[in-house]
Formats: sequence, structure tokens, C-alpha cells
Amino acid sequence: MPFTLFPGTRAALAADSLIGLSVGDAVGALGGDAGAPPWRWTDDTEEACCVVNAITDGDELVLDQDRLAELLGRHFDPGRGYGRGALMTLRGIRAGTPWPIAAAAAFDGQGSAGNGGAMRAAPLGAWHADSLAHAAAQGARAAEVTHAHPEGVAGAVAVTVAAAAAAGARLSGEPVDLLGAVIAHTPDSRVRGSLSRAVRLKTAEEAAYELGNGSGALALDSVPFAVWVAAHHLGDYRTAVETCVAAGGDMDTTAAMAGGVVAAFTGAEGVPKEWLDAREPLPEWLTVQ
Repeated sequence: MPFTLFPGTRAALAADSLIGLSVGDAVGALGGDAGAPPWRWTDDTEEACCVVNAITDGDELVLDQDRLAELLGRHFDPGRGYGRGALMTLRGIRAGTPWPIAAAAAFDGQGSAGNGGAMRAAPLGAWHADSLAHAAAQGARAAEVTHAHPEGVAGAVAVTVAAAAAAGARLSGEPVDLLGAVIAHTPDSRVRGSLSRAVRLKTAEEAAYELGNGSGALALDSVPFAVWVAAHHLGDYRTAVETCVAAGGDMDTTAAMAGGVVAAFTGAEGVPKEWLDAREPLPEWLTVQ
């Protein structure tokens, strides 16, 4: 069912997805051992907040890559758990290196195939709930700022499209084949191949074994599992996040990705209140709180 989104609706959808992403990130970072609040979020949330600022402050439909690069470079905090490659890229951007050069130089000129573009992508997808094709294109633009490797871009596209499809199903009230939608719009890549294999998997244990749980911090070994979790628990945020934590590996990132997608469908009300209350407040510089 086609529908029209006004800027306020887009912002509300992105904000709900960001809540789901940030709470999943914080719960995943705890590794299942809930401590005293506030529960700190990691680089996943910090970068997602930059994405939200970039889309809410700029053109409604086309992401300003220069603006996103500036935000990522300005706001990154090394204490939030960034990997070495991400730190080198973002430090370069902060120092004035043009983002295409900084991104292309990563990993000896191969570009990053990591999951950094994907971990921040869900709110962007929720923003573009009215067009999966446009969501895919904007997901690629957002990823390219830091990820020059095609697999890193493909992972970001997959999560962006998953969140767009989830938010679209929320608005239309119609059922959605989440995995099918993601596969259809993810560029040809090893990530897409893994997503295609995910269709036949029935249990979380099988999915984590076959697809990976993020232990390698790559898009390939984290995005397919996170999307599988979201597809199988689209109406149950708590179970989606707990499934990511139970799988081990890069728990904060898989839970952030799955949580951002699921919250795009359930809304913020689907996030357990006790988890949201325990999560560290989002940064004051965030445009949409």
C-alpha cells in the first residue's frame, strides 16, 4: 500500500528506531549481566545519532554525505568502543582529510568491510519507509562515508532496507516478508548470499552458527544474523535483543541492528520500559530526542 510521509512522520519513525537501536546496543554491551544503571551505549549509538542529525537537519530525501562525515568526525569518542580501523578513518576526517580519501585508505586501500555502516543504519531506513529502493540508495550513501569496501556498503544497505520495510509494515498494517525485501534490494555481494541462505534457517542457534554472530566485526558475519533475528521476532523487541545476546559475539552491534529494525515496526512502546529507563541518556547534541 503506497503512502505519503511528511517530515514529522519521518522524524518520529527514525526516533523510534534510534531508541530501539540504542537500547539494544546498551543491553548487548552488558553481555547479559545487567548492572546498575545507567547502561552505557557504544559507538553504534553515537554514529546512529550522527545519522539522525544528518537526515533531520538536511534534505528530506537525499543524505548529505559531507554533513554526515563532519558529524562523525566531530562527535566520535574513542572511549565508546570504536575499532582501530574506524578510529583511523574518523581521526583522518576530523583532521580535515576528505572523507572519500579517508574511507578509501582504510585497511591498506581495500576499504572497510566492517559492520560500522550497518550498525548505524536503521533510523535512516525508518526515515525512508515509503520506498525500499530509495532506502537502499540512501543506505549506500551513508555507508560510503566510512566504508569503501562493497561488503561494508552491502551490509549497511541490508539493515537500511530492513528498517524501511519494518516501518512500512507498521504504517500499512500489511504483513511483510522482511528477508525477501532485504534480499531483493541488497547489491550482489557475499552479504546478499548469506541473507539468501538465512531464509531456510529455523532456529537462532542454527542461524548464529551458519551466518556468524559478529565475532569478526564484519558486515558479512553480523548483518545476516541480525536481519534474521529481526525477521523472526519483528513484533517482540525483548526476544529479538535477548536472542542476539544469547548468540554471543559482537552482541552490542547485532542487538543494535536488530533492535533498530524491530523498533521501527513496534514503535518505542515495544521497547521494555525498564530497559529504556536504565539506558544512558542520548547525547545532548542529538537533534531529535
